[in-house]
Amino acid sequence: MAPVATHDNGTQRTQTERIEALKNDAKVFNPFYSPSIGDDGNDSYEFAQFKPSFPALSWEPLKEVQVSDRGLLADPTKKNLFGAAQKVRHLTPTIGTELLGIDLRQLTEAQKDELALLVAERGAVFFRDQELDIHGQLDLARHFGPLHKHATTPIPRNGLEEVHVVYNDSSRRPDPSSFSKLELWHTDVSYEIQPPSTTSLKILTGPEVGGDTLWSSGLVTSYNCKGLSAVHSAVAQADGARAAGLNVRREPIETIHPVVRVHPRHRLEEYLCFTRRIVGLPKAESDAILSLLFHQISENPDFQVRFKWEKNSIAFWDNRIVTHSAIFDFWPATRHALRATPHGEKPMSVADYEKQTGKVAKDRQLEIWRQQGIEVYTNGTSPTKARGYND
Repeated sequence: MAPVATHDNGTQRTQTERIEALKNDAKVFNPFYSPSIGDDGNDSYEFAQFKPSFPALSWEPLKEVQVSDRGLLADPTKKNLFGAAQKVRHLTPTIGTELLGIDLRQLTEAQKDELALLVAERGAVFFRDQELDIHGQLDLARHFGPLHKHATTPIPRNGLEEVHVVYNDSSRRPDPSSFSKLELWHTDVSYEIQPPSTTSLKILTGPEVGGDTLWSSGLVTSYNCKGLSAVHSAVAQADGARAAGLNVRREPIETIHPVVRVHPRHRLEEYLCFTRRIVGLPKAESDAILSLLFHQISENPDFQVRFKWEKNSIAFWDNRIVTHSAIFDFWPATRHALRATPHGEKPMSVADYEKQTGKVAKDRQLEIWRQQGIEVYTNGTSPTKARGYND
């Protein structure tokens, strides 16, 4: 007969039950991966139809589909897009551009292609005062690729399944102890077979102060990871949804992608997020490399841009080449936005790209300098000398 123990309430349980209870107590769940289910109950709110909902739906696994990058069709000078703008403002040398005076509802096919190219070159592109509604946002996103439907995060109450809802109000206070700031940096659903490309987010309601978003360029990486692959996992998000009592609409997958992928514009970019381990390396070595890369992404301001949202602001970013992080500093104010997320092509490693095309994948940072008329050599023969920085 199995030994027994007494519960605090006087009932007895077997040793096996005690062991199982200890196992359950030992399970650590990170609430960072639970979708927000907060709601202040204000149904008279202007955008109540776009508040988050979690319908009990079941979707089939995603299959690979043909995607062609629209930026490859664009005029490299982007004369149609830039010609329609009152001003083109580059926010940093490497990432972030704001276009003033353009109505996204009026874009021509050529301008849409040039927008895709600009986003690919600048990482993130921003517009303000846009009356583009969610249906127009989805139509514009479809120009860049078939739309992704998220398996765990909220969709609007009105049932638009291709819309990802970003929402927080006074009913849900942030818990900084549940996650580190490092974890907040991510690319969207990188675990999919074909992760997103030219993604857009439009703010419906935002705080007067706070709630900014930062983007970090994939150019930040200095570690030579071109031959490495990593496992990207949807499991934590699915576990987070289930732990919150929510339905998972599509079963989670784990996918192997190259750590450094080739963008369709023929350049190298780092590719990290939802990354769990480097394939073929001992855990300690894998953890060390990932920690180094994550810290470079989050801690190097030379490759970051920060955007202050206003009502009807919309941002486009290329999920293949940038990571981003929202700043959760605005509670108890409401922050509400809608995302449209086109699939991109299946990630390709440097070796596969060069083997299949016979071309050499270019280093994006070197290309930026070359466009500025500066030739930087990597073999130690450069006429310019590297130096430190002091301010």
